[in-house]
Amino acid sequence: MNTQRVTLITLGVEDLKRSRAFYEAIGWRAHASSNDDIVFFQANGMVFGLYPLEALADDQQRPVEELGKGATTLAINFSSEEEVDAFFALALGSGASLVKKPQKVFWGGYSGYFADPDGHRWEIAMNPFWPLSEDGSLTLPDVQPASAD
Repeated sequence: MNTQRVTLITLGVEDLKRSRAFYEAIGWRAHASSNDDIVFFQANGMVFGLYPLEALADDQQRPVEELGKGATTLAINFSSEEEVDAFFALALGSGASLVKKPQKVFWGGYSGYFADPDGHRWEIAMNPFWPLSEDGSLTLPDVQPASAD
C-alpha cells in the first residue's frame, strides 16, 4: 500500500463564494462536482478543496477556534522569476494580501508570499534545483547540488 501521497487538500474558508471567486480569478477552474456546499479544483493528480470553516470544524467534531489559520504554507513553483512575478501580481490583483514580495532568497531561488482572502499563506517560488515537468508538476531530483557555503 502506497501511503506516501496527498490526494486532497481542503481549506476551511469563512465565505465559500468569495474564496471560489478568488481562486477562479487566479486562473483555477472549479470541477463540475462543485456546489454551494463545497468547491473542488483538479490539480496535477490531486484535488484542492474549499469547504466552509464551520462545516469543517463540525466534521472534525471540534470548535472552530481550534482550527487556526496561517500555520501551513501551500506553494506553487514556476520555472522563472518572471513567471513568479506575473502570477504574484495576478494573485494580488485578484484579492490576495501581500505577505512578502518575491525576492532572491538564501537557498538560491526566488520566492514571495501572499495570503488568500481567508489568510491561508501561499509561497510562489522558482527553485533552480527543482525542474518542473511540462505540466508544471514537481518530482524531486535524486541528488541535491552541494551547498554554496
